[in-house]
Amino acid sequence: MKVAVSATTNDLSQPINPVFGRCLGFIIAELDGKEIKTHSFLPNPAAQTGMGAGIAAAQTVANEGVQAVISGNFGPNAFMVLNQSGIKVYQVFGLSIEQAIQQFAEGKLQEMPTASAPGHFGMRAGRGTGLGRGAGGRGRAGRGFGGGRGPQK
Repeated sequence: MKVAVSATTNDLSQPINPVFGRCLGFIIAELDGKEIKTHSFLPNPAAQTGMGAGIAAAQTVANEGVQAVISGNFGPNAFMVLNQSGIKVYQVFGLSIEQAIQQFAEGKLQEMPTASAPGHFGMRAGRGTGLGRGAGGRGRAGRGFGGGRGPQK
């Protein structure tokens, strides 16, 4: 069985990335029973895109032939694509990638019935993450990504 886990690197000891659509990549693990047979890091081409990141990320993992995906949060569009592809979705926080895969293999994770985050969730990230919408000076809307703010009045 193949499982995808949202990640930032190929290091299984690292924590799960809490956002599915805009994570840097995915650990694709091939399980043999309860053991990780092989794993590799697949970069997420949607990590820095504008709109549609969740859909593109879901299509990326679906193209890898995974049967399950583990992450922190899933938006409604990503969840819909995964669900329509027959891929089971699991939400995990506070575990390393390896721990999450192990709990999945042991049947300790509960499948999610619906999305866990509103649409465009990754776009609303807080200051300092580089994912929130910037604001321009003098009350005008900014362009691109960033946590910048115009002058305070």
